[in-house]
Amino acid sequence: MKILAIETTCDETAAAVLGDDLTIFASVVASQEDLHEQYRGVVPEIAARAHVERILPVIHETVQKSGFTLSELDAIAVANTPGLSGSLLVGLTAAKALAFALDKPLVTINHLHAHVYACQLESNRSVFPCVGMIVSGGHTHLYHYSDALNPEYLGGTIDDAAGEAFDKVASMLKLRYPGGPEISKLALHGNPQAHAFPRSFLKEDRLDFSFSGLKTAVRYSITGPGNIDPTSIELTEKQSADIAASFQQAVVDCLVAKAMQAVRKTGLKRLCVGGGVAANRVFRDQLQVACNEQGVTLHIAPLKFCTDNAVMGAIAFERLKAGLVDELDIDILPGLVREKQ
Repeated sequence: MKILAIETTCDETAAAVLGDDLTIFASVVASQEDLHEQYRGVVPEIAARAHVERILPVIHETVQKSGFTLSELDAIAVANTPGLSGSLLVGLTAAKALAFALDKPLVTINHLHAHVYACQLESNRSVFPCVGMIVSGGHTHLYHYSDALNPEYLGGTIDDAAGEAFDKVASMLKLRYPGGPEISKLALHGNPQAHAFPRSFLKEDRLDFSFSGLKTAVRYSITGPGNIDPTSIELTEKQSADIAASFQQAVVDCLVAKAMQAVRKTGLKRLCVGGGVAANRVFRDQLQVACNEQGVTLHIAPLKFCTDNAVMGAIAFERLKAGLVDELDIDILPGLVREKQ
């Protein structure tokens, strides 16, 4: 069985042709980083318009690279939740049109759970049941997966996502967008203990995150109290590096601690992590150490599949096996849906 998977939840226009044995026949991702860089964050209207321009060329290129024709595919899969409304609509509309024209089943998927499923792409066996952790620009959440299609929400951020915090702090330090990779590069030259930034909920039983206070602490470390624009402050390279390293360590401490807390709370011995922030080397290394100490098997999505892509749409095969296909009147669900998907 072969499917065409489409991903347009935020600012990446992506498509992939996949086999039910998780063979990747083709994968194409069109990034919008250059469009959003001047704003130091994703502008929803710009993202949606870019998807409109790119969706058909991306699909065409993907199918050509796969060596198959559209008629040879068995289903069309698309992420319809969660994400930016305009972006989601472009992908879902394209998928509906293809499903109708080709008379193929339409399968909608949850973008977050697809991030966790990406951990299975380089595993020789199922990674479920597990604790699943999604850490990205828009989401920081923990789930208990009894299987790929039955997640139970455990907790998540009450304000900013970890990736968003990276972008905002990078902006304060006058670094390029996206901020995560830039913060990581700068942090290599800094002291992670230079600033005692807060770690919210670290000693509490709740499986939640909060990064807004951490962002404020970083801002004050640059400007002092008041409403001064942090980008108007000239920092030395050492000062910037120390702030970046200390900020990164504070985020990593929170993520690792809550992941381990979720493992203990559920009694599971497998942890799967996906999302753009999962590409952070300090996070990956320190999470591996923590898992080793607690006898937990760690699966992290391959680096090339941490950021948004259509390959993780392979979770659609799980829905097809369960007989879960969608009618053409299905709509987008932009907000976070915590119940089972």
